[in-house]
Amino acid sequence: MSRYRRSLVLGGTYFFTVNLADRRSRLLMEHIARVRAAFQTVRERRPYQTIAVCVLPDHLHAIWRLPEGDADYSGLWSLIKRHFSSALLASAVLSPSKTAKREKGIWQRRFWEHQIRDDADLQRHVDYVHFNPVKHGLVRQVKDWPHSSFHAYVRRGELPEDWAGGASDVSAEFGERG
Repeated sequence: MSRYRRSLVLGGTYFFTVNLADRRSRLLMEHIARVRAAFQTVRERRPYQTIAVCVLPDHLHAIWRLPEGDADYSGLWSLIKRHFSSALLASAVLSPSKTAKREKGIWQRRFWEHQIRDDADLQRHVDYVHFNPVKHGLVRQVKDWPHSSFHAYVRRGELPEDWAGGASDVSAEFGERG
């Protein structure tokens, strides 16, 4: 079995990409209330700060700051995935490995994480999270995607509602990340 080396910094700030097993699925949109409930339930049990988040049909991006003394983001993702999946039906075809681990085949087992290095790195990743629905062609303007922390940034006066304009204005700036 492969051993993944992950950056574990107590109280660190991390960017994540978490994917569904079936990348053609719209499961996250079909059950957006469950996604929100999973985040909230886990945050009540194991506090962490969400800096930015965007839920798309088949994957999500999040930036978290962990509490001082905590580096267990893998455990947090496991709880969120489990809570989201608990009432959903399992995939019709499960590998013996997934069956043995009591997985439903809804999520990809692994996720992408990146430890945020400094304020500039954080800003680049927050921008990436918020621009992602435009990058994937789901909307023409960031403000038109309802499942994003972008709207909280606008309410707090941290970003203007027309931030990033349209798809053609800034899409090259954000490159390909997930």
